[in-house]
Amino acid sequence: MTYEETMRQLASMGSEQTKKTFLNHGAQEPLFGVKIGDLKKLVKAVKKDQALAYALYESGNSDAMYLAGLSVDPGALTMERLRDWALRANWYLLAETTVPGLAAESPHGRALAMEWIASPLELVACCGWSTYANLASITPDGELDLDELRGLLRLAGESIHSERNRVRYAMNAFVIAAGGYVKPLHAEAKAVAETIGKVRVDVGNTACKVPVAADDIAKLETMDRIGQKRKTCIC
Repeated sequence: MTYEETMRQLASMGSEQTKKTFLNHGAQEPLFGVKIGDLKKLVKAVKKDQALAYALYESGNSDAMYLAGLSVDPGALTMERLRDWALRANWYLLAETTVPGLAAESPHGRALAMEWIASPLELVACCGWSTYANLASITPDGELDLDELRGLLRLAGESIHSERNRVRYAMNAFVIAAGGYVKPLHAEAKAVAETIGKVRVDVGNTACKVPVAADDIAKLETMDRIGQKRKTCIC
């Protein structure tokens, strides 16, 4: 499919109701309002064309950007492109899902995670915390920098409640990921989760709830899933 054909297809798949829902969650125009499940149906038509995936993300259309994240080869993404894409991620679905998943599966995940965590830009910082959470979920424990992760857990425990709105959500998710996916850090992450308690995030005009980290980690423990890694974090 060409870029033009793909955009026409996306336009035909959108709905006003889905668009309204996404806008309530913080999505920015332009977008057609295509359901995520429907976007996944287009992946086969796009995933072998890297130039098309790049053009889709750089279109600025939220549906096209998400589709690009599902179809691009993360191993081919340069640090420069990922930095640019993080800056273009203008709402949390892109900043906490699309770009972090790609960064974590690229060769540059850890470096970019640490760079982005320190960013003064709220959504870029979200990208950083989410990238490291994704890295924890797919990387063997022996290949992770456990001391660095411990430092981030301490930072989350000390500063989460004074952080920016969506950064609080991403930090909370990082604590859950560390406690659930990194077996050597399970006890420490659990302790941090107990310390931070309930994290308040303004989720706008939605019914979304912020997970309680201690509860989520306890559920994984009950299911005997502590330390079980995911095959991919791109979804």
